[in-house]
Amino acid sequence: MKPAPFAYAAPETLEEAIALKADGGDDALALAGGQSLIPLLALRLASPALLVDLNGIEGLTSIRREDGWLRVGAMTRHRDVEEAGELEQVPIFSDALPLIGHRAIRNRGTVGGSIAHADPAAEWPGLALALDATVEAVGPREERSITAEDFFVAPFTNALEPDELVREIRFRLPGPGSGSAFVEHSRRHGDFALVGAAAVVHVGTDGVVSTARISLIGVGGTAVRARDGERSLEGGSLTDADVEAAAAACRAAVDPPNSVHGSSRYRRHLVGVLVGRALRLARDRARAA
Repeated sequence: MKPAPFAYAAPETLEEAIALKADGGDDALALAGGQSLIPLLALRLASPALLVDLNGIEGLTSIRREDGWLRVGAMTRHRDVEEAGELEQVPIFSDALPLIGHRAIRNRGTVGGSIAHADPAAEWPGLALALDATVEAVGPREERSITAEDFFVAPFTNALEPDELVREIRFRLPGPGSGSAFVEHSRRHGDFALVGAAAVVHVGTDGVVSTARISLIGVGGTAVRARDGERSLEGGSLTDADVEAAAAACRAAVDPPNSVHGSSRYRRHLVGVLVGRALRLARDRARAA
């Protein structure tokens, strides 16, 4: 199939892009890397009246560490983050980013585009929840900071207003004494994950877990926090028994959908397996640190 007819605009400034979005409302879609949107257009699952191409706008590509945060511009390519030297000591990124599609997709796809697309099986939403991310949105009236937990509303639906765009995403970097990990299971490398799990744990000098964050992808309409598993870890010492208890709590709390690629029961089983793997890896990294 071919896309339905649409108008095309290539603004040179963010202000122009916002104005075009404001004029077009829900009938105007932003084009970032296009790795998700272009197939939707070709299948006529999306039929905008106007396509606003963000690729000519300067100032939307950046990767910098600042005051305990990683700040990533919305138009930064997956591959640029994957190869960023600033992240050599943050293993959760080096775990997750090679799992995003294939190299050609990572060369073109963008962080902001993936976050805004809000695919419940995509890696970036899971990372955003695990790392307590904040999405910086801009519109004609104001700038807004939206927490990741508030940003992902429903399948492929985010909290942006029709006249808003993502400018930057801020990820809270794990501090000293922390360990992090991301694991997933897919039918083939490059496929969307059947289930994925991200874990960030902070272990004090006494060996006790002070904070833990676990996020899951592929288990519902959005990426989700596994709060039951987090609570079971806090105050413990991350023994194998603690890890198994947290994995069981995560498994019991989810009700994944059935699909042709995996039943709900199978996905629930994967949650327990993958949470256990992520927590053990994060634990070992925290102890090594």
